Amino acid sequence: MSTKDEAVPVGDDGAALPGNGELPPGGERGPRDDVVAAGPLPLNEAAGGDAVDEDAVDGDAVDGDAADRDAADRDAADRDAADGDAGPAGGAAGPGLRASLEAILLVVDEPVPEIVIAQVLECPREEVGAALRDLAASYDAEQRGFDLREVAGGWRYYTRAECAPVVERFVRDGQEVRLTQAALETLAVVAYRQPVNRARVSAVRGVNCDSVLRTLTLRGLVEEAGTESETGAILYRTTGYFLERLGLASLAELPELAPFLPEHVEDVEDAVDERQGT
Repeated sequence: MSTKDEAVPVGDDGAALPGNGELPPGGERGPRDDVVAAGPLPLNEAAGGDAVDEDAVDGDAVDGDAADRDAADRDAADRDAADGDAGPAGGAAGPGLRASLEAILLVVDEPVPEIVIAQVLECPREEVGAALRDLAASYDAEQRGFDLREVAGGWRYYTRAECAPVVERFVRDGQEVRLTQAALETLAVVAYRQPVNRARVSAVRGVNCDSVLRTLTLRGLVEEAGTESETGAILYRTTGYFLERLGLASLAELPELAPFLPEHVEDVEDAVDERQGT
């Protein structure tokens, strides 16, 4: 009689079960015998539940996680956009660029250049310049009582020209000191002939202008600009305050002088040059 290999039932712990899966004498078939006889079951069936599509479960989990991540990314992008508008340098706690510009311009006592504002706000100069021009345009469109002008190489607030009568009535109590006719004439000569010495100014006006030039210098409208190389005479020129008071961006915006000059002015200046050369 030959010996045959037979499959030996094993338990959950790997140990051989007694018998060969057949009922012992006088015994009854139990649930464990049915399991052993039927062989191993799929995991989901062994758990007693319905069959589950593992790929579908994984796919739903991935889709849910991706949706959560997308929502979080959108929230972060919204926060970043809000932070970018909060301040001139992108700070979450700082004021906006427009508010910062208005605050600075309200406290300046002379025109402030774009580059200075850009350095203070840590913003590109082009962005600051564009914002200043937008502010000026908005004030014009709204017909505010003031406007924003670029004069003397910088920006500053000024009362609107249409409001001049109201402002004049407010300051007419003697607070405003006007220049005399002599001072205005001397200032005009310096503005159009600068750099110019006192002798040339006096020759154009026909009177001595030393005291008037000192007055203009004290008021900050005129300043010394070195000396003449040939004669050593002190030269005078207008200041940035002069441009500011006249509302000019540069001397190039001065009106043409020729229509206001008498014909003999050049002859007088030539005579002055000859006297200074002797």
